[in-house]
Amino acid sequence: MEDLFASDIEEPSRPAASPLLRTILYAGFTVGVLDAIAATVSSAVRGGTPIRVFQYVASGLLGPSAFERGWASYAFGLLLHFVVAFGASVVFILSGRLVPVISRIPFYISGPIYGVLVYFIMRDVIAPMSLVTRLNYNASAVTVGLIIHILFVGTPIAFINSRFTKE
Repeated sequence: MEDLFASDIEEPSRPAASPLLRTILYAGFTVGVLDAIAATVSSAVRGGTPIRVFQYVASGLLGPSAFERGWASYAFGLLLHFVVAFGASVVFILSGRLVPVISRIPFYISGPIYGVLVYFIMRDVIAPMSLVTRLNYNASAVTVGLIIHILFVGTPIAFINSRFTKE
């Protein structure tokens, strides 16, 4: 007996995302969310608010006026935060494709190293080129920043890359 609900019409097949694109999307989104949570919690411990965290990010392009622009600069800062997260993911993942030895290093080694690298590039290269107000860095701030970048930036990128990279 023929199934009355069966269809002879074939479903159009969706093209599968390339493994490279899938890896970048997973890593960028994951790191964006994890780092946003870490930055928000870190700021809250010191009495800050989520809106100020992302207004600070927006101030990199908007300058000090970002703190006067309310939710618009918050949203812009959140967008920029994810652009940076995806950028960091793209750099690591493409580096691993171009220099395969990078992808063969265990994620629990390459991730923390990459997290430290991202932290210092952001602090000492990117931030000085932006309009952001320079923060005073003390040992505590550097330690917290490094821990966040090791645990919530470098390691997740390297872990996701290791799971999606086929030898």
